[in-house]
Order: sequence, then structure tokens, then C-alpha cells
Amino acid sequence: MEILDILIIGAGPIGLNCALEAKKNNLNYLIIEKGTIVNSLYNYPLYMKFFSTADKLEIAEIPFISAAPKPGRQEALEYYQGITRQKNINIHLYEKVLKVSKNGKIFEIETSKSKYTAKNVIISTGFYDIPNLMNIPGENLEKVKHYYTEPYPYARQKIVVIGSSNSSVDAALETYRKGAEVTMIIRNSEISENVKYWVKPDIENRIAEGSIKAHFNAELIEIKEKTIIFKDKEGEIQEIENDFVLAMTGYLPDFDFLKNSGIDLQGECLNPVYNPETMETNIENLYLAGVVCGGKDTHLWFIENSRIHAEMIIRNILST
Repeated sequence: MEILDILIIGAGPIGLNCALEAKKNNLNYLIIEKGTIVNSLYNYPLYMKFFSTADKLEIAEIPFISAAPKPGRQEALEYYQGITRQKNINIHLYEKVLKVSKNGKIFEIETSKSKYTAKNVIISTGFYDIPNLMNIPGENLEKVKHYYTEPYPYARQKIVVIGSSNSSVDAALETYRKGAEVTMIIRNSEISENVKYWVKPDIENRIAEGSIKAHFNAELIEIKEKTIIFKDKEGEIQEIENDFVLAMTGYLPDFDFLKNSGIDLQGECLNPVYNPETMETNIENLYLAGVVCGGKDTHLWFIENSRIHAEMIIRNILST
């Protein structure tokens, strides 16, 4: 069996950047991806706009040309998938990595389709795979959606949106404008400060005028077939009619996979142990890149500030 210099798990922007850096340094590499190229971006809402400008999303110094100041999902898909075609990146799609183990100095990687061996492994799996569950009765009902793509299925429906993050606000505004009756259930006392600055006034004005109902300092406690039950800011229990719940409660890395790979996880946020100068974990020659480095703090790392991980990792591999 061929022993790769590097096996990269995940074909998001940072995984692709690691591959390009490996290729530039004539290292034998392979990306394994359980879905399509930049799978997380593919699953983003159809009309999502990035907070960052196009130049902040570039990898390997390849220009990202965008007509708008803030590129959208489709432009990003064209950019990253175009790079994959243009640079002929070595990648296997729709293949899930099941297990990473180390036998001496060589990693053995088992997937849903095959087995591989490699001297180094980079885990760049992001965090968009596992919803951050509320763990309340009724959360498993079919009407509960942890992923939102577009507003059209919710026209003329009674929608409850959980949270006040960018994804929550986008879902609330888009479904409202397609004729949904929208109610937001928000744990905090106001819309998150992290909401995109050009969107925040819009949602605040819609709430102020009553077009979108919002219950602040509130907590959803049960979901039923035709209603939801929540506790309002006064601590009183309320029940309202409901057709769909959009639970925009965030997502988490696959901590079980990290743990089973031998990576130590620390603290309440399950922060993976790694050297911030090399991105090497407590397992020699096993590296982390991108959002997965932040544990539950998924807001710490994003494309703009983790593009440097690829160069750091490859530099360390070449030096050993």
C-alpha cells in the first residue's frame, strides 16, 4: 500500500489550502471528503452573503473576483471548486473517514470505501456537521429544522426561529418576506452584536414595528406537533401555534472523531490540544487546521484567520 506524505481529512477552504501548500512543496497528498468540495458551504443558505470581503477568502494567493463587496454562497462555490479543477487537486469525494490510528510512525486511515497509510494526517473537518441540540422534548419532530437553506417552503406558515445569530436573523427576515408569520425565541436580551452590520438594523426595525415577534430572555422548553411551549422573560409559560421550528442553535465539531483519533480535549469547550506554532496535536504528526481548532468556540477560527494554518503545518512537516 502506498504511504502518502499527507492525508487531509476535509475539503473545505482550509483543507484545500493545505493540499495546495503540499502540492507546492512536492509532497504526496490526498484529501478525503465525506461530501462534495467545500461541502459546508454547499449546505449554507442559498442566498447567504459572507461577512468578509472576497480578498479575505482567498487561498494560495489565487484571486477571488466578486462583483459585490461581500461575495455570496454561489460565488464561493465557484471559486473553491474552480480551484480544485484548475489545480487538479488529488481528492476523493463522498468517502467518510471512519478511523485514524497510528502504528509506529505511520498512520492507518480507514474510510467507508478503502484504507490508506500516511506519514502525516491533517484534520480540517470544520464544525457544520453536528447540530448543537437543545435537548428538549419534541426536538426530533419532523417540523424541527437545524439547517436552513431557503424561505420558500415556509410561505404562509407559522415559524419559530430560535436564536439571534446571523443564521437566525437571516432565516427570520427571509421567511417573513415570503409571507411567513415569524416569532423569534431569544435567550439574550437583544439581537447579537455579531450579526452582520448591514442586517442588524433591518431585524431590529422589523421587531420594533411588530412585523416579526421577538421574545427576549426567553427559553423554548417543549415542541409539540401543532404548538411550541416557552418560558418568557417574566418566567411565565406560554404556548403558541406553530408549523415549523428553525433551530438555528449552532453546530459543533465531531468531538468523538477527534477523541477516537487520540487527540486530547480540554475544558468545558472541549478545546483540542495542539501547538499554536505548528498546529501539531498531542499525537506526533497529527495536525489540526481551521475551525476545528476552537472546540465549542466555533467563532474563534474562520477562513480569514486560519488560512495561515496550511503554511505552518507544511513548514513543520518539511523541517522534521
